[in-house]
Amino acid sequence: MASPKQPFSTPAPNGSIFSHLWFRVALGLLLGIAFGLAMGKIGADSPLGADGKTILTEYVKPVGTVFINMIKMVVVPLIFFSLINGITSMTNAESFKRVGLKSVAAFLMTGALAVCIGLAFGTFFQPGIGVNLNSLESHVAAAKSAAPPARTSLIQIFVDIVPTNIFKAMADDNILQVVVFAIFTAVILNKLGHKVQNLTDLCKSAAHVVFKMIETVIQFSPYGVFALTSWVVGTQGIEILLALLKLVGTVLGALFTQYLLFGLMIIVFARMSPMPFYRKMAEPQLLAFSTSSSKATLSTAMRVVNEKIGVSQSSTSFVLPLGASINMDGTAIYLGITALFFSQSYNIPLDFHHYLILVLTATLGSIGAAGIPGGSLIMMGMVFTSVGLPLEGIAIIAGVDRILDMVRTTVNITGDSLITMLVDKSEGTMNLDTYHNMDA
Repeated sequence: MASPKQPFSTPAPNGSIFSHLWFRVALGLLLGIAFGLAMGKIGADSPLGADGKTILTEYVKPVGTVFINMIKMVVVPLIFFSLINGITSMTNAESFKRVGLKSVAAFLMTGALAVCIGLAFGTFFQPGIGVNLNSLESHVAAAKSAAPPARTSLIQIFVDIVPTNIFKAMADDNILQVVVFAIFTAVILNKLGHKVQNLTDLCKSAAHVVFKMIETVIQFSPYGVFALTSWVVGTQGIEILLALLKLVGTVLGALFTQYLLFGLMIIVFARMSPMPFYRKMAEPQLLAFSTSSSKATLSTAMRVVNEKIGVSQSSTSFVLPLGASINMDGTAIYLGITALFFSQSYNIPLDFHHYLILVLTATLGSIGAAGIPGGSLIMMGMVFTSVGLPLEGIAIIAGVDRILDMVRTTVNITGDSLITMLVDKSEGTMNLDTYHNMDA
């Protein structure tokens, strides 16, 4: 008798490399870069000038927009039903409590560590020293609309995680509120047990339907990646990158350090080689880099973590969606570095007390960013306000934020998957044979 199909499973690829999704995504990325450079050059040299450049690249952007919209269409149901599926699979209340506490503690610790890495790099390399902000004023007017300041307090973030209307929260894509309601619903379903078994089974069936929907949508990712990449390359160019090159280099260095620390965590806490993890995470990392959205990458990461890395279905369904909603190591690093960048640029000294505030606010700010493209720009308002930095600086780096967001998201989804694996390994439910099998 054939074994039942797992919720994250996909058809086994044939021998052709073109049948592998990661290869098609990588190809779309490379072709998008080439197309964006070519179209940007043609647009800049055309009689239309800079507007021509925008028009040419805007032609392909709708394809990427439709792809992202299709994923957003099922993101809320995915998080809601996958969390319920994961929690209700843990019939042992003590097991759920233990896994939940481990996950949240690990996410908060890695987030705080990420901020410290960002502050260390910002302090050592001082990317803001020598930067003339006045020379970048030409970019500010166009960027201000993309980076509205937000004066969000820590207390307000805590209050706002509990929804007053769950349907409004779902419609507004308020992911943290959806997570809270999903966990609350799943806990109540577990408490009622067999009395509501039909409803529990319905939620699990709905999770399978959503997984299949995401699996279908994700097959279009190479086309979406091509469109989004060509648009970013064609419109952004490298001018703003050159102006803020030191900041970009500092951020990339810190993100790469965090990426290497993930491997060290596998060696220390799981006592395994990190190489299988790094190799098997290539597919979700490519998608994260291309879409700049942890949520858009979530379903692919769940499939890879479950099928290729060997994490149990219950941990994959519970811990990974939770991590995609509250754990953003790359964003935490970015918030810490940009705060120091502007303190140095404006010559506003920060002491140890300010650093402690930055660790707290940037950790919580990375949670509030909610894993959507550009979310970090909004949370900068809270972080900057907490240490008295001018909010006008946000608009200056909006031009490079989209490019750095691609790398940050790659680190974010890698960290989410890592913590999910470590928690599952500590519970003794991880399939080590699958992890070490490079053909899985």
